Amino acid sequence: MDASLGHEGPASAGRTLAYDRGTGRLSGAGLVRRLAVLALQAGSTATAPFGHRGYRLGCKVVSSAFAPGEIVVRLNTDAVFSVPFADGYWSRLLNRRYDYEEEIEAFLQVASDVDYVFVDGGANFGYWSVLASSKPFGAHDALAIEASALNMSRLELNSRLNGNRFRCIHAAIGGASGGYVRITGDRHEVFGTARAGADEHCAVRTVSLDGLMAEGGIDVSRPIVVKLDVEGVEIEALQGGESLLARDAIFICEEHGADRKHSVSRYLMDAMSLRLYVFDAAASGFVRVRNLSVLDRIKRYAWVGYNVFATASPLWGEKLERIRGGRS
Repeated sequence: MDASLGHEGPASAGRTLAYDRGTGRLSGAGLVRRLAVLALQAGSTATAPFGHRGYRLGCKVVSSAFAPGEIVVRLNTDAVFSVPFADGYWSRLLNRRYDYEEEIEAFLQVASDVDYVFVDGGANFGYWSVLASSKPFGAHDALAIEASALNMSRLELNSRLNGNRFRCIHAAIGGASGGYVRITGDRHEVFGTARAGADEHCAVRTVSLDGLMAEGGIDVSRPIVVKLDVEGVEIEALQGGESLLARDAIFICEEHGADRKHSVSRYLMDAMSLRLYVFDAAASGFVRVRNLSVLDRIKRYAWVGYNVFATASPLWGEKLERIRGGRS
């Protein structure tokens, strides 16, 4: 199809393409783009039972028909989130029945009455920083850290769209501050890092969580929620945050579905002696992980990331156990 279809004529000129997840209303779109959004929604619904396997390919077909553009998704009454139109990852938000990482959302809702600081490690486009800093979630102070320059531009855009209410740092989270990495990979949601020299083209500095804390970048006078999605360097990032974890903090870490050894969870439990929780749909809530074999059942798809919650804080343990009948 001709890429000029992205320009749907004078009727669409100058209008912002926007979608409201609360009402399902699409604005700023002509007929062709409305049909494209319907296709993206249908694709999400069809692939959801299979962990959205194949959805990216469908998005690529749709995006090939349009000039590059963006769509602004209203997440709630105080949160908007800009993503590329027909993006293979974030277009799932156009499906109102799709809940993105519902276990994190449920936790942040329950924790909305706690005056905490949110640290978004590996922020991507800033979805969780946008939500955590919004009024329905408690309007918390948030710090978004992102290594990719490409993602950083979208992250900063989303901060501006939401009144610059969260801070953005262009850096990679590591075990210590002061080194450099380069970005690897070709998909924004799974960019990795590799060590680099300071003078290497596009080198990005590394920061540790404890280093940020020591510099005053993280307010440790309040409870802290850290989300870590750093594609393969989770354990290194945790090693750089041991002092932070000793405080009133909870870490939300991604367990990769393909890792049948559950390396991140094993490190959190064995090396760091933290209490570990995971959302278990069979129990309709969070459960305390006492044996890692429970993850064999929960991690259904090798291509999907699963979140585990680790803390030594009674405050955060109590919040998790309140969610939808969770038990310790």
